[in-house]
Amino acid sequence: MKGRKWRATDPSLPEDVSARLRKHLMAARRAVRSATTAGDERAERDARSRVQHAKVALGERGTPWWEQSEAQRRERWEHHLAALDAIAPPARKDHQEEG
Repeated sequence: MKGRKWRATDPSLPEDVSARLRKHLMAARRAVRSATTAGDERAERDARSRVQHAKVALGERGTPWWEQSEAQRRERWEHHLAALDAIAPPARKDHQEEG
């Protein structure tokens, strides 16, 4: 599209993994916007690295998922999801709604 390669998310990703990766991706994109607005180059670089991890894990960047074996695909998303969880652990939902 418009001179750019476009790839869809790897359809073999388990839904729970795909959802976690999308949450990481959206949080990283928000962090890029915040860092850019603040003029914080280091934070922007770190946030862009998180975007890259998420996009590779989803199969949208890097070696095309259709050229990888099931084992390679699994190793790809497990590796990048672990890296993302180590960098920016998912938010915990400890609060309960009152009512």
